[in-house]
Amino acid sequence: MPARDVIVVGGSAGCLTALVRIVRDLRRDLPATLLIVVHTSPEAPSQLPDILGRATSWPVAHARDGDELRHRRILVAPPDRHLLIEPGRVRLTHGPHENRFRPAVDPLFRSAAAAYGPRVVGVVLSGMLDDGTHGLSMIKRHGGVAIVQDASEAPFASMPMSAIQKTDVDYVVPVAEIAPLLHHLAAERRATGAMTVASRSKERRHKRSTIATETQAPDDDGQPSTYGCPECGGALWEADDGHLLRFRCRIGHRFSAESLLAEQDERVEAAMWTALRALEEAAALRRRMADRVRSRGLRVIAEGYSERAEEAERQADVIRRALSSELRAADVATQGAQAMAARSRARTSTKTRAPTKPDRPIRLATRKRRRSTPASD
Repeated sequence: MPARDVIVVGGSAGCLTALVRIVRDLRRDLPATLLIVVHTSPEAPSQLPDILGRATSWPVAHARDGDELRHRRILVAPPDRHLLIEPGRVRLTHGPHENRFRPAVDPLFRSAAAAYGPRVVGVVLSGMLDDGTHGLSMIKRHGGVAIVQDASEAPFASMPMSAIQKTDVDYVVPVAEIAPLLHHLAAERRATGAMTVASRSKERRHKRSTIATETQAPDDDGQPSTYGCPECGGALWEADDGHLLRFRCRIGHRFSAESLLAEQDERVEAAMWTALRALEEAAALRRRMADRVRSRGLRVIAEGYSERAEEAERQADVIRRALSSELRAADVATQGAQAMAARSRARTSTKTRAPTKPDRPIRLATRKRRRSTPASD
């Protein structure tokens, strides 16, 4: 019976070096399929399959809708499309953004968990914010294995740290150990009972997990919140999974709390810059009008234009100071996140590492401890 033969990998900023190392270290005898989502711009063409293809003997390509899942093959999500898994094939959808991205990591992880249950291995690499955390928790909930890149070596540690803190991760390892660990997991044999249970409820779970393909009211996914969707303006439902607070609108846009805050901050800042520009333009136009009517001897009217111009300039100055203080606050928040990452790296660096040579058995000493003893992680 197949073991862990569906490998899904998600990353964002700073993950390219890790991906190249992982696919380079994959041996030809690994009986598994590898599917990858990396946050990309919808406008720019993705060169990721070409880059990865030069590092491995496995065939690498952008996924196409309906592609068959086959062992020893790497499929990469194309720009502006969610990559989903159904039993035996992949699907590409132009569904709503999740965590501000399309493609996003969570839809791939959720759909893989629903379609293949305990056969799935999820891997979270370097990136900002927390895309992939909820999807990794779904993989764990369906009996799969969760692997996270060691935050001490991730160029951007937010995604790995979020997964470690909010999910019962199985392995926290450096990139050099991920490919040998995948070979070890693929060689494991599982009890048939777990797969039988997963198969009986596969259709129900698959329907509920592939929200990126559907537009439906999220009445069964939490309760109404007091917030609006920053993408479409609709009401957001919220679901509290304990360590992870999630939001979703009727259309299907999904956010973690961190990604929702980031989207709100970005839109507030954009609105403030728009208001600043409008006020400065209004002040400049009123001063020009004041000069014109003053030249015709209409002093009272000119003074009215000048007073309103001064008021617009005062309002613009308030917004400018607010933007400056917001930028300083963002710098402080960045420094705080960097300090937190440094502390996490210091803790992680004390862990015992598993052997990296593929011809030696992988020790399970890198298995993450339960959250009840975080100080010893």
